[in-house]
Amino acid sequence: MASTLDKILDAYVAKGLETKDKVLGASLVVVSKDEILYQGAAGHTALGVDAPAFTPDSFTWVASLTKIATVTCVMQIVERGLVPLDDDIRPLVPELARLQILRGFTVDEKPILEDNDKAITLRQLLTHTVGLGYDVADGDLNRWARAVGRTTTNLSYTLEGWTTPLKFAPGEGWYYGSAIDWAGVVLERVTGEGLGAYMTANVFAPLGITDSTFRSLTLAGQTAGRVVECSYRDGVTGTLSACPLPVPVDPPVESGGAGLWTTARDHARILQGLLRSGSEEEGGLVRRETADEMFRPQLDEVQSGVLKYLTDTFREGMVSEFPVGMPVDHGIGGVINLEDVPGMRKKGSMMWSGMCNGHWWIDRETGIAATLIVNVLPQPDLVVNRLYHELELAVYGELVPEWVGNRGK
Repeated sequence: MASTLDKILDAYVAKGLETKDKVLGASLVVVSKDEILYQGAAGHTALGVDAPAFTPDSFTWVASLTKIATVTCVMQIVERGLVPLDDDIRPLVPELARLQILRGFTVDEKPILEDNDKAITLRQLLTHTVGLGYDVADGDLNRWARAVGRTTTNLSYTLEGWTTPLKFAPGEGWYYGSAIDWAGVVLERVTGEGLGAYMTANVFAPLGITDSTFRSLTLAGQTAGRVVECSYRDGVTGTLSACPLPVPVDPPVESGGAGLWTTARDHARILQGLLRSGSEEEGGLVRRETADEMFRPQLDEVQSGVLKYLTDTFREGMVSEFPVGMPVDHGIGGVINLEDVPGMRKKGSMMWSGMCNGHWWIDRETGIAATLIVNVLPQPDLVVNRLYHELELAVYGELVPEWVGNRGK
């Protein structure tokens, strides 16, 4: 089975300097709650055949693959009783209390802003129902930024960069943005610890993770020769070139939404910890009832209607692995498919992807999870989407039956 996955990875990576419709390198790690079922990689960490080989231990910025780790940390403090999911958290984070709702623009491009008098809850942050967007990807927030003379963005990794108007009153829709960054701020205010320090003590250390951090320079010695170069695909030629990292190397604030540097092997261990959380065995990152809540569909009718519109409209960037029309919802941590995906993951699985086109999924019914790490901009990259689809079909077509058969012996 490993040979099939190896061949798929190898078919998609660049050979020499020919990068058209290829990626420079990629790694896939598949786990059950007890073991690594597959770990493989192909290609190189940078342009050129002399660059280091891409491996499951190649070290890279993973953008929104960060979110599942941060959400897990926040749910730990929820189950410890430090902060409820549904209380108003504005007293804990006064910056959120000052957010206004953007209702439109005047004829001379002045933003129409309305004070928000509704509670903001941790559940809303963790499910993207609070109304926060990413300014770099939102036309209205860009118009607002120009009107007020703002120069920072969400990619600056500062509280100011995450402070934008709400797109709607909290709870009245679904919109993807900086909410998980703010959830990380909630954790810091409640615990008195930095997000990275908390995550190291409560997620990384229990799982034996050593190559993950919000501050890549702190691991420069041990990750030397393993750092992945950012690449950018030309939309016309389909070829790749090196590009600068779009976020600060030494961030002012640790971004719970998109700041993690890690490896495919380490990230898959986080997913493995969540798989264990859904079983009766020890070693899970949260209690079973907490994991059940994370995997429960969270949206009301209005919110799910907005999510459906967005996933239908931006399918390749949000749910490329699902057939057209797949009903979805959002849990606490990612999107959930509400039906089986033919030949692939089961109903109730959770997934998400990142700006660098990495992907992960957790299928609790089958008992597996997987992380695919690449580093190519912009998102979505259709080449990576095809690679991901082929890999998942092979995982369920060959790896899972082989694993199930071995367990029965």
